[in-house]
Amino acid sequence: MKILLTGAYGFIGSYFKKTYENKYEIAGFSFQKDDFDTFDLAGVDTVVHLSALVHQMGGASEEAYEQVNVVQTLDFADKAKQSGVGHFVFMSSVKVYGEERDVAYTEDSPCKPEDAYGKSKLRAEEGLLKLEDDGFKVSIIRTPVVYGYGVKANIKNLVSLVQKVPILPFGGINNRRSMVYVGNLCYIVDAILQQQKTGIFLASDGEPLSTTRLIELIAQALGKKVYLIKMPLFESLLKLLKPSFHKRLYESLEVDNAETRKILNLKSPYSVEDGIRLMIQGEET
Repeated sequence: MKILLTGAYGFIGSYFKKTYENKYEIAGFSFQKDDFDTFDLAGVDTVVHLSALVHQMGGASEEAYEQVNVVQTLDFADKAKQSGVGHFVFMSSVKVYGEERDVAYTEDSPCKPEDAYGKSKLRAEEGLLKLEDDGFKVSIIRTPVVYGYGVKANIKNLVSLVQKVPILPFGGINNRRSMVYVGNLCYIVDAILQQQKTGIFLASDGEPLSTTRLIELIAQALGKKVYLIKMPLFESLLKLLKPSFHKRLYESLEVDNAETRKILNLKSPYSVEDGIRLMIQGEET
């Protein structure tokens, strides 16, 4: 099977290519480095579309999300379809469902995105499904936070905090947040490719973590002793001054991907404990 991987040089793309390069013939495409107009997709069986403008804590413009996540995606999908590509796998986000809540999202939960990023991902999904026909199959994978060795953004900042500060005000947090280790996510992609399954799929490690438990696992993998104390005043101040950080640290965003596991007959190769350890130490060690 010949696969074209967009975002091949990013965090997920690099992992997939390295892990599965002996199983598939993998070519990469970069919207920054390659010429879209002259790029030849002849002979490509499947496109795995990872390239995206990802969720920004500081926010990006609605126009930027629209251009990269919707227009760029659908232009590429249309070009792939016209070139005879038979399968298009799109990496989406649980942000299409909305924001934090106390009930787990499933594959069938209604989509009510609240921010520009989630709305752009949903519009891309809808556009792709309109392109689908007997000769052009579409698979959509919705992911929570993806983590692993070399990850950046919020998880990296949390790891750095645990490395530097032995006493943290994050004790007794009982929220439930789903994440997916990059190895488990790529395993889902591989299963979809092998089984040629289409539709909506949810990625998750299967076990949601509280912020307190996540920090404990990070400290354990780092070999650090960390003391987590409960500080209601800190939580109140954070909610007032930095509500976006408060949501991610104290509120729940859980997914239940039982249906995806059933359809693909999945058993994730990595536990959440494995994933956190490999995020810190890497898979070579």
